[in-house]
Amino acid sequence: MQSQQRQTLLCIAREVIEAVVRGQPPPCREFSDPLFAEHRGCFVTIKNRGRLRGCIGTFIADAPLLRTVEQMAEAATRDPRFGLDPITPQELGQIDLEISVLSPLEKTLDPLSLELGKHGIYIRRGPSTGCFLPQVATETGWNKEEFLSHCCAGKAGLEPDAWKNPQTEVLLFTAEILSESEETGP
Repeated sequence: MQSQQRQTLLCIAREVIEAVVRGQPPPCREFSDPLFAEHRGCFVTIKNRGRLRGCIGTFIADAPLLRTVEQMAEAATRDPRFGLDPITPQELGQIDLEISVLSPLEKTLDPLSLELGKHGIYIRRGPSTGCFLPQVATETGWNKEEFLSHCCAGKAGLEPDAWKNPQTEVLLFTAEILSESEETGP
């Protein structure tokens, strides 16, 4: 992805977040860039001085990337984990955004084949699902087993070693990370 495309997607996400937090309708913009028309899953993460304030995404690529970024940016402002502590207009100047544009999911029969920092994981068994973006492994310093176990127990609500069970699907994906702090520099 080119720098201008990255900056445009980050700008769109910020405009949506700022409008929603201020109680205004989010802008709806159109671009002719073919990348923005691709159907890709994505996550939008909002942090305030390094503290998570919202993170919502989808693996389902049923809309153009541009629309998915808009939808996930709006949803991230309403992350249910922060329902009692929503993002305020006063915070807007302090937040940093990150967009993770996802590759398609690929099932693996060898969960330990994942590469920490490169692969994200999506774990499912029956109605239970959980995921970690690739950067979670880097941020936490977990090894492969810890990464898989924390996702099973903390995200999917399964036993920590559920990833070893053949009934549990482990799917890998990669993400291209777009970050305001990296795009704009220090």
